[in-house]
Amino acid sequence: MYPKADEGAAQPLATGIPISGGYYQAGGATAAFAVQAQAAPVAAWSTGLCDCFDDCSNCCVTCLCPCITFGQIAEIIDRGSTSCGTSGALYTLIMLLTGCQCVYSCFYRAKMRAQYGLQESPCADCCVHWCCQCCALCQEYRELKKRGFDMNIGWHANMERQGRTAATMPPQMHRGMTR
Repeated sequence: MYPKADEGAAQPLATGIPISGGYYQAGGATAAFAVQAQAAPVAAWSTGLCDCFDDCSNCCVTCLCPCITFGQIAEIIDRGSTSCGTSGALYTLIMLLTGCQCVYSCFYRAKMRAQYGLQESPCADCCVHWCCQCCALCQEYRELKKRGFDMNIGWHANMERQGRTAATMPPQMHRGMTR
């Protein structure tokens, strides 16, 4: 009825870490089952690449000093592990030394798309940042803003604000089946 001690030793430990192969064989069973990872659904950006004037103040800041907008975006995407000032300073340093800051910023666009399941549109991330750096930064800024982030206060203050709001809001009532 129960497996012998030596039979249990051959089975892999259950760690909660996904299996890294294409197949999983249940302990001692002869049938193998395919494990398919489901990709996150791909959504469209909430605003277009050239909708910069939807937020005129951000458009002006980004055109005059893109390091500020980039720093704000990077702090949110990195979930507070790097500050706005640090990311903005590194962006500026790369811009001054090489002129290839778009290579650095396109990685953040890719990271943002992965986090929020966004389409790679209208073309590849590096192409968007190479051809339309300011437009790309403005679009990323607007996307995060529409997702509820206050871009001026940073990651930690946004999380604190979210925690307070969740604690003070009453539970939502769903209108489903009623009698």
